[in-house]
Amino acid sequence: MTRALVFPGQGSQAVGMGKELAEAFPTARRTFDEVDEALGQKLSQLMFEGPESDLILTENAQPALMAVSLAVARVLAEGGFDLSKQAVFVAGHSLGEYSALAAAGAIAVPDAARLLKRRGQAMQRAVPVGVGAMAALLGLELDAAREIAAAAAQGQVCAAANDNGAGQVVVSGDKAAVERAIAIAAERGARRSMLLPVSAPFHCPLMAPAAEAMREALAGITVSAPKVPVVANVTAEAVSDPDRIRALLVEQVTGLVRWRESVLYMKAQGVDQTVEVGSGKILSGLIRRIDKEVATTSVGTPADIDAFLKSL
Repeated sequence: MTRALVFPGQGSQAVGMGKELAEAFPTARRTFDEVDEALGQKLSQLMFEGPESDLILTENAQPALMAVSLAVARVLAEGGFDLSKQAVFVAGHSLGEYSALAAAGAIAVPDAARLLKRRGQAMQRAVPVGVGAMAALLGLELDAAREIAAAAAQGQVCAAANDNGAGQVVVSGDKAAVERAIAIAAERGARRSMLLPVSAPFHCPLMAPAAEAMREALAGITVSAPKVPVVANVTAEAVSDPDRIRALLVEQVTGLVRWRESVLYMKAQGVDQTVEVGSGKILSGLIRRIDKEVATTSVGTPADIDAFLKSL
């Protein structure tokens, strides 16, 4: 198997995530403690016990998902999985790119936690709640979604934010413009379109203030060359140069998440298995729809870890 590790983004969080890991593996418990200490916050308690209303807040969900992914990655390493020898790429969806970089040793886990906390706060501050929105357009490919977004903008912001593949494109921007996009999509043959339950319009030009905040934050962080290349969201190509990684993380705040192209790029480079590391199975579902020839597995629980390590 030629393998890539993939790391989930926002939407994969759930109350209780990581609890079984912490109980089963001291390494996982230490990872959660490390993140708690870096943030000066009992994030692990929020992950294990909720309330969900606090966990889903962007500034909490982002570092929490990274913490679970890194706990799993470290337990796998302890069990004999050598990332540098047994995978050829890492990739993550939006915030998952930070998890991928941390797993590959490019960013220290405490730094990744603090960056994601800052990223979540900056994204929320960039646009007042209720001013922006995001919507999933189902049954349309990227070019059609971009045409709809352009038609819907009418002087406001409306842009393609996530190309998730298999006819699932998310648009983001001013709420009124996004609502117009939903109406236009219906006229242009979308199977279904719906507003997403998010607190800010991610990955669009309205996030420019958050991008500047991340430029400042990343300037003070050590970024090293990853053990294996990371496939960047905004280019859908592999990158290993630390300065380039830093620049792409800034671009990612306002840029399109090119997930479909990232998966196809990895497939073209010979990847025939992806391993989703962390909470949930959303990325595995997307990957199966993008290319059925790529085998997928999700590793997020002690049982998953045991089964995966036995399969190597």
